[in-house]
Amino acid sequence: MTTPLDEQQSVLEIQGQTPLRGEVNISGAKNSALVLMAGAILCSEDCRLRNLPLLVDIERMTQILAAIGVKLNRKGDVIDINAQDIGQDQAPYELVSQLRASFFVIGPLLARLGMTRVPLPGGCAIGARPVDLHVRGLQAMGADVRIEHGVVHACVRGSRKRLQGAKIYLDYPSVGATETIMMAATLAEGETIIENAAQEPEIADLANFCRSMGAKIKGAGTNKIIISGVERLHSTDYCVIPDRIEAGTLLIAGAITQSEISLSPVFPEHLASVIAKLREMGPQVIMEGPDRLRLVPAPVRATDIKTLPFPGFPTDMQAQFMALLTLSEGSSMVTETVFENRLRHVAELQRMGADIRVKGNIALVKGVPFLSGAPVMATDLRASAALVLAGLAAQGTTLVQGLHHLDRGYDNLEGKLRKLGANIRRISVVDEPEYSALS
Repeated sequence: MTTPLDEQQSVLEIQGQTPLRGEVNISGAKNSALVLMAGAILCSEDCRLRNLPLLVDIERMTQILAAIGVKLNRKGDVIDINAQDIGQDQAPYELVSQLRASFFVIGPLLARLGMTRVPLPGGCAIGARPVDLHVRGLQAMGADVRIEHGVVHACVRGSRKRLQGAKIYLDYPSVGATETIMMAATLAEGETIIENAAQEPEIADLANFCRSMGAKIKGAGTNKIIISGVERLHSTDYCVIPDRIEAGTLLIAGAITQSEISLSPVFPEHLASVIAKLREMGPQVIMEGPDRLRLVPAPVRATDIKTLPFPGFPTDMQAQFMALLTLSEGSSMVTETVFENRLRHVAELQRMGADIRVKGNIALVKGVPFLSGAPVMATDLRASAALVLAGLAAQGTTLVQGLHHLDRGYDNLEGKLRKLGANIRRISVVDEPEYSALS
């Protein structure tokens, strides 16, 4: 695992316009793995998670859980978790401030202990992402919640110290709020109904994980989830779903380099909107098996994209598709509706010769004949992937800085691309003095 210092002193050097070919393995889903690790707190027995990606964010969640007394043992992509001896210790702010998903522990801790303290979280600076929906859901279930000096204090009202089932309507189908409430409700007394719930595949994965421990959950994956609380949960051995965003990113790698590649394992239904949009643009995505896709390249046509909650087009694929659209035939409009600050990669793509204009939350992209390699800076996790993709297609050399973003959410992306034939390497600025001006 690289340290933050190592990340800041490294750049990715990409020699563009090298064709790709072959097969690539898709890692476990980051956004599932993080919440499943938090969900293991609900059980006082041993839990095993398989297909865990090797990511900085996973390492940070491991450290956060250890700080509150959880015992963890990781070997490769398998981690054993035992939360029998969790305590009231507050996770260190320096860890929580770097990981948005750290806030997921509030629901399980409140359900298990009846009280908890969790610092407000950090993560990518792509928007406000407030925790008010989480808080209101927990309050509806009988918790007193207050925020003081950047720390959320939560305590279950009443002498039994057990959350109560409730009917909760979410003003917005927030993935995080849906997951927090669902986890808390598994050990609550009575029935909890979440209406206008998020429908992302990671929600269904969390529900399946909790069900494997004995939870009673119906409707996950729809906009109405019903949870009947149980007294306790038992041990489980569970496999994390494949990462649909990594799969989508690698499909774009094939499309932007006009290369034929295959990838597995995937759940094609999780990628329905991404596959449909690629086909609309020209490239073909062929289902070679129940968990295997093949990208067949074709000239890319312009199209319009609007991000929406699942099953709509994912905001986590917006930047990567924008990189592809810079080389399309015609003009496209990209509308970002989920996060208000998620077009910062535009300036970096412009450095490479992209023709993009931004008005508010809309980017107007006019395709250009080619991109040119340049030094660029990643501004968030998915922006970093978009810049890598642009570098694969560009003429000349691209140097991608800010790799701490990339390492938060992609398990050895450059290694997987190199296996497909990409001319890409990670360079230490210390070892390569000519790049020291970039740091």
